[in-house]
This record gives sequence, C-alpha cells and structure tokens, in this order.
Amino acid sequence: MKLFVDSNFLSPYAMSAFVALTEKLAVFEIVPINLAQGEHRSAPYAALSSTLRVPTLTDGGFHLSESSAICEFIEDSFPGTSLYPKDLQQKAKAREIQAWLRSDLMPIRQQRPTEVIFFGGAHPPLSEEAQAAASKLFTAVENVLPEGADSLFGIWSIADTDLALMLNRLVLAGDKVPPRLVAYAQAQWQRPSVQEWVNMHRTAQ
Repeated sequence: MKLFVDSNFLSPYAMSAFVALTEKLAVFEIVPINLAQGEHRSAPYAALSSTLRVPTLTDGGFHLSESSAICEFIEDSFPGTSLYPKDLQQKAKAREIQAWLRSDLMPIRQQRPTEVIFFGGAHPPLSEEAQAAASKLFTAVENVLPEGADSLFGIWSIADTDLALMLNRLVLAGDKVPPRLVAYAQAQWQRPSVQEWVNMHRTAQ
C-alpha cells in the first residue's frame, strides 16, 4: 500500500491520511510528489489520481484520492484505533467538521498557510475577512468542544487532528485565540501520530 503526499509534507489533507494510517498501524510506503515541479500532473500520477491532487492511496489496483474518502476507507479496512466515534450522531458530526474545514474558512487558509505551522516566521496581521473567519471558527469550536476537554467526543478522532491543524494556523502565527482552544490544539498536537508528521524533514522554499 502506498500513500502519495506532497514532497515537502505541507498538505493538511496528506497529513490527515498519514495520521489515519499511522493510528491503524497499517504498513504503507510514503511516495513524495513534487507539486512545484508539476509531478501531480504527470501521466503516471494521472493514472492513479483523477483529481491530480494529494493525497492518493493505492492498494494493488485500487486507487483512492480525497482525504475524507481515504480516512473513511481506512476506518472500514483496518482494526485498531477508531478514527471516528462509535455513536452515529457523533460520527456524523465528526464528518461534518472534516467537510467544513475542507470547504470553508478560506481567508485563514490563504493568510495562514501550513508553512506558518512548519516553518514559522513573521506574518502580517489578519485581514478583516480573515478575522471574521477566525471568529466563526472559534464560535463553532466552542459550541462543540466540551469545557476542559482535550478531544471533541471524549476520545480522539481524526476530526480532532484536522481541527487542531486549523487552529494551529492561528496559534503558531501568534494570532489571538481563546485560551481553551489553544490548550486543545496543543494537546492534540502532541499525539504521537501527529508528531511523526510534524517531524518530517522539510526544506523551506
């Protein structure tokens, strides 16, 4: 089984798939794809990924792209740590959070790219649009995260990893974030599977 990821290990979606496989103790090979050189648009990669994006998971003749689909496939295919809550309503909520983080909050993603998380450095203040998106994020998280909790559903899920990454775009850039959300993001960031991804070798471009 192979997981195709960006060669600089910056994609939050590749991170999600990597963490999912690692949590399941799955045996897989990481295959880096150099996006800057257009390797994701090459014919060999197009034969594996119709979306021409990372991540893509291959298992023999089976190929799957889009991180949410990959996580759900991994959950259904491997025993071990559950990626989603067992309760059906909580599972649906976890998937809702994943889908929302991938489709909304664009000003945060644009002004606080994952380079902020992995390379640090100085960054300009958030625009009014990004501040509004951050306020929306904080309100949504405070509504679903129990007071004093370090996970959304009383036990880790892959949605926690995705949410912590979104919050850490702001936390690690030095933006103002409610203290309990900072504590949640920091706690999630220490999970061993997350730290494996965080500690991948990267070269600033």
